[in-house]
Amino acid sequence: MADTVTVTQLNTRVKSVLSECSAVNDIWVIGELSNLKKYPSGHYYFTLKDSTSEIRGVMFRQSRGRIDFEPQDNMKVTVFGKADLYVERGSYQFIAETMQRSGVGDLYLAYEALKKKLESEGLFERSRKRKLPQYPRVIGVVTSSSGAVIHDIITTSGRLFPADILLYPAKVQGEGAAESIVRGIHALNREGVDVLIVGRGGGSIEDLWAFNEEMVARAIAASEAPVISAVGHETDFTIADLVADVRAPTPTGAAELALRDRRELARHIDTHVLRVNRSLSGILKTMHYRFGMLESKLDPKYADQKISRYSMRLDELGFRMNSALRSTAETVRRRFIKMDSNLDAYVPRMIDNGRKDLLRYSERLENINPVRVLDRGYTLITDMNGKALTSAGQISAGSEINIILKDGNAEAQITRAEMRK
Repeated sequence: MADTVTVTQLNTRVKSVLSECSAVNDIWVIGELSNLKKYPSGHYYFTLKDSTSEIRGVMFRQSRGRIDFEPQDNMKVTVFGKADLYVERGSYQFIAETMQRSGVGDLYLAYEALKKKLESEGLFERSRKRKLPQYPRVIGVVTSSSGAVIHDIITTSGRLFPADILLYPAKVQGEGAAESIVRGIHALNREGVDVLIVGRGGGSIEDLWAFNEEMVARAIAASEAPVISAVGHETDFTIADLVADVRAPTPTGAAELALRDRRELARHIDTHVLRVNRSLSGILKTMHYRFGMLESKLDPKYADQKISRYSMRLDELGFRMNSALRSTAETVRRRFIKMDSNLDAYVPRMIDNGRKDLLRYSERLENINPVRVLDRGYTLITDMNGKALTSAGQISAGSEINIILKDGNAEAQITRAEMRK
């Protein structure tokens, strides 16, 4: 009968096989660096890939002294080391002992070539960039329907100045992503949106590559509506960012660029109303002064008659001014009441949806709670270090164990252990 082993024993055996296999030890591997991260410990973690495959890699701090350059994403390198298995996670990786530069990555070269081509055509020129509308009624968004981007944009719109959000659920990564993004740009332009936000969350250069495709760049350039690009994080730059009318560092930043802050708008209106009021008050004072000057120069025979006529005219102007101010204030008040009612209707829906999601996830979590089975008479057995014991092969006569029941713990010693056949 075949051996029965634990997961740890299996992974340990695989690690041993790899360490003894000369075909995967002390070898040079050529590839392109991606997702490179340098940790405070001094270790490098990265992905080494070619056109059809990839492997995770690590270079420990003690090996860094063997290289005379700083590794970068998209850099082609030749790495010396061995294949290994990380037992705790069962993950296959390559441990690099040294590496040499072999050139610039293919994706980076493609990026630079397209960038140079489009720049020569003037697609990056500031003169062709369009200003965003001050008060967009409809904002089109081309992004994934399941990512955080659309949620961030809707939340920011509700906070600033509620607008209609029209989403085109596009594929933003992998095969067919570029074509999907282009279809989204064309579709939302046909709907007559006032401004377009095109983007996705962060990722590696491979994840963001659809936004470096020529067809996406040309669709953005040909868009009738101004385009805000919101691709990746603030440090990520794509061709789409260079062609778009405005680049936002994040999806939330894109919404903030597209929409005015209603509080800022209210302050702006208040300031203008105050200026108009002051201007009209100044005009009235000037007219009073001039009437006073005229009164001293008028023929006494006609003075009272003219002064009365001008005073009536002055009263009429004052009445019109006050009416205009009241009308303006009432219009602004109605607009903000409508805006607040829209926002009040939207926020409870978000809270209600969030509450339902929280309840659903709480129920799921409770259903998989391992402690619940203790209520039905089962127990959980661990060693004295708290590690769960699931096999008789993990214990032997004399072993001390900890038994967890539904309302307490007990300690015991094994007198006999036997594997079931």
